[in-house]
Amino acid sequence: MKPSSFLGPKIKDAQYLASGTAVSQLPGAGLPEIAFAGRSNVGKSSLLNALVGRKGLARTSKSPGRTAKINLFHVRTEAGEMVFGDLPGYGFAARSKEEVKSWGPMIEGYLLKRDSLRALVLLVDVRRGVEEDDDELAEYWAQTGKPLIVVATKIDKLPKAHIKPALDKLRKETHAKIVGFSAETGQGRAELWEAILSSTDPPEAGRRNG
Repeated sequence: MKPSSFLGPKIKDAQYLASGTAVSQLPGAGLPEIAFAGRSNVGKSSLLNALVGRKGLARTSKSPGRTAKINLFHVRTEAGEMVFGDLPGYGFAARSKEEVKSWGPMIEGYLLKRDSLRALVLLVDVRRGVEEDDDELAEYWAQTGKPLIVVATKIDKLPKAHIKPALDKLRKETHAKIVGFSAETGQGRAELWEAILSSTDPPEAGRRNG
């Protein structure tokens, strides 16, 4: 158990690793891997950048749906090494219907066939809650038996008195670990890191010297 003062692990390095539209195009499985998924406008890139303390690691854009491939990032922390898998956003992607439709098999194949995956971090806008696409993805992931971490983003957009009721509602709807998060204020960063680190199996799997 982490102490109450835990603020998240010290980040030693975070670098882009690889991209692909299929598992076969990605580097071989090795380090523990955490997948990040959510609707195109949910703030996934901002969350990834906030987690590792680097503004430009994952690209952010005013046009939702910019990520069209699975992007992998190698993250080195004082607690060990791991890989973050950034999945294409869904829902409001400003791309052709044909291209968006092709993302389904890509995401599903990655979630089921990537042996190094340890958990799925599913991002939802706290103001919108779990939508149909989110629910379908969560159900699909459930067949793996691996942890689901639901992150309610943009909690800084809600009045403080409304945050806890919104998170409680999400907890009842998903029966999953719920983390309230704000990329603007950093709120929830430590709690999310704690959930990520506890999901690696075993916890020392990604540990490396240096």
